[in-house]
Amino acid sequence: MNTRINELLTEMPPVTLDEITNLRLMERMDSKYVVSALFLPRLLEEMKPLFRVQVISGAYIAAYRTQYMDTHALDMFLMHHNGKLNRQKVRIRSYVESGLSFLEIKNKNNKGRTSKWRIPVHSSPLLSMSDLADAQPFLNANAMFRSEDMSPALSSHFRRMTFVNRKATERITVDIRLSFLNHRTGRRASPEQLMILELKQDGRQCSDFRNILHRARIKPVSFSKYCMGTVLTDPHAKYNRFKSKLNTLSVFFRY
Repeated sequence: MNTRINELLTEMPPVTLDEITNLRLMERMDSKYVVSALFLPRLLEEMKPLFRVQVISGAYIAAYRTQYMDTHALDMFLMHHNGKLNRQKVRIRSYVESGLSFLEIKNKNNKGRTSKWRIPVHSSPLLSMSDLADAQPFLNANAMFRSEDMSPALSSHFRRMTFVNRKATERITVDIRLSFLNHRTGRRASPEQLMILELKQDGRQCSDFRNILHRARIKPVSFSKYCMGTVLTDPHAKYNRFKSKLNTLSVFFRY
């Protein structure tokens, strides 16, 4: 991370993990933006007067690992690819520095609203679904597919910065240094210059962050780490719906 980025982060007021807990937005409206990581210094300059940055144990940037489960036929991947409005992802989100992991079920409905349920788990990364024996009641109650029909499909690693606006009406995540590992093909991909921005709000309302991106002529896009990682690491995965997006973003990819 370059010196200027570190300076900008330290110049922003901090927000603690305890404070940000009240803005978890487990049912929310999400907007995603995909840009070059070279845009980060300018973005932070614009955000500095309006946002606070999350600080945990003196660190502004945290390491995350996400492991996605899917059926053998990649049904959850295909839900997204085929444009199904009601769809689901099953994943384990791990916070590397703290050692905490959560099994999450993430639903998106036909109104564009995202709902997420999660429980803590001890096993990460999984070798098989049998590692989640204690979580079977949670999966059976909430997942669209039977746990015995699922297995680990893809892992992603990235570094994340988290921000809250001073009015406490929106939360922003900025993901950099993204990499993928496909558990079924063994292939890896690293879109090293890719930066993923996500705006999370409890419903659509005026947004300081959206205004910043609008001035920079950056528009929201549909982007799924799971889907893009799968397409980049599985040559047999269906990708017609993502072809134009892959062409646009190909400058970021290294295999």
